[in-house]
Amino acid sequence: MQLFDHAEIEARLDWPGLIEELRANFSAARTVAPARQVLEMDLPDGEKASLLIMPAWESGRAIGVKVVTFFPGNATHGKATISAGMLMFDGADGRFTAALDGDALTARRTAAASALAADYLAREDVQTLLVVGTGQLALSVAHAHASVRTYTRVLIWGRSVEKARSLAATLVMRGLPAETCEDIESGCRLADVVSSVTASTTPMIRGAWLREASHLDLIGAFKPDMRESDTAAITGARVFVDGRAGAVLAGDLAQPIAEGAFFAEDIVADLTELARGHPGRLNEIGRTVFKSTGLSQEDLAAAMKVIRR
Repeated sequence: MQLFDHAEIEARLDWPGLIEELRANFSAARTVAPARQVLEMDLPDGEKASLLIMPAWESGRAIGVKVVTFFPGNATHGKATISAGMLMFDGADGRFTAALDGDALTARRTAAASALAADYLAREDVQTLLVVGTGQLALSVAHAHASVRTYTRVLIWGRSVEKARSLAATLVMRGLPAETCEDIESGCRLADVVSSVTASTTPMIRGAWLREASHLDLIGAFKPDMRESDTAAITGARVFVDGRAGAVLAGDLAQPIAEGAFFAEDIVADLTELARGHPGRLNEIGRTVFKSTGLSQEDLAAAMKVIRR
């Protein structure tokens, strides 16, 4: 049985390689990925946390199960809100083969999936990327998006200006043209691509702020009561998802659906369809949205690349 820590996973999952691994995996469509199970947990202080169980397998090759905890209250104490572990088994005989740091794996595959979607949906001539949020995923998202498009500006907005400045400084040290954005509306109006990675339960990104032909990447919300965008941001765009079943349960789509403003049938395509040739961006005028909630298929593909199966 092998153990892979954070550093080893990052070393083995370079952005171009991982993005192409996901592209090939979605195109092949060989992975079985049952719906994830989300269990709510009551905490002693009256708050709630979530436990997510995400299985996937490729027949005869590999079986994987990722377990994730989501403790939203951790943010106020300077702790990570999401923690995860990935267990891998041999697909031929069921042997336990590896354990992986799920935090690193999740950050990498999530950012890579969004970058893959942007490769299909964002215009080729983009110049400005806005990252909304300063948590665990923000650093990865900036790097992943910059690996599929060339940006002259990477804006960072967060509720904490200090955290946004710190993240921007880190990105500058790593070679990206990053700077702090102190007003989210102004940032949205400037950005060609907006990538949001927050645990917000109220819309922060408004459709009226988004540029014509821009691409909106919504990552953070994965439950019905979580939402990063308003209804206009969704209804004014062609909407794409990582997987339909999970995406329609997240607030960014579930709430407009409940309002009668959007329908599941309005989703244009998922990542499998995009990878298999469905046209993504049709012109240089319309807006696009990619809503992801995370797929165990992505975890399995990334984990197999790490352990080189």
